[in-house]
Amino acid sequence: MGFGTTTMIAGLTNLPTPYSQGFANNWVLYGMALMFGGIAQLIAGIIALRKGNLFAGSAFMGYGAFWLAYSQLATNLTPGAIGANPALFYGVAGFAFIWMLFTFSFMINAPKHGWGITFVFVFLFFSFVALVVKFWSLAANLGGCTDATDLCGPFAFNAAANWLVGGIIILTGFVAWYTATAQLTEWQYGRKVLPS
Repeated sequence: MGFGTTTMIAGLTNLPTPYSQGFANNWVLYGMALMFGGIAQLIAGIIALRKGNLFAGSAFMGYGAFWLAYSQLATNLTPGAIGANPALFYGVAGFAFIWMLFTFSFMINAPKHGWGITFVFVFLFFSFVALVVKFWSLAANLGGCTDATDLCGPFAFNAAANWLVGGIIILTGFVAWYTATAQLTEWQYGRKVLPS
């Protein structure tokens, strides 16, 4: 639930207008990333590891740490701070690339845990691919910026590209939320109510 809901909110920051400046002062996302996406998942990861579940424990701990790192990163990644410095966007592209690799490790092991979890990691993998492309493209085109308050580059002004990136991230969050809801409902009712 923490991962899914926080991911859906993060997806909004990648959509075009009115979300084109989504990283700038987005305290709703920072709060979710810090508390529900980050700390709550770290706690869930510790519990899962203590129960001997290496897959769930590693995933919760890893993505809990991701959201904590993301909340710190995003507070500094504002249009005013970026100016015409492409190194910041190259850094974010590198951050997304490392998490893409981390996600790949879980994606190839997810089929043992059901199709719901598998879809979460497949969509998450492609979300990170989209973020790598987006931020690399922004960095490559940032030198042509004339306004330090704008995020320049093809993704900043290409609504279709922003809908694609934001859409896949929102879809990833929705699949994670649905899978968590299905598992919660199965535990509550003692039988499978929602397919997962």
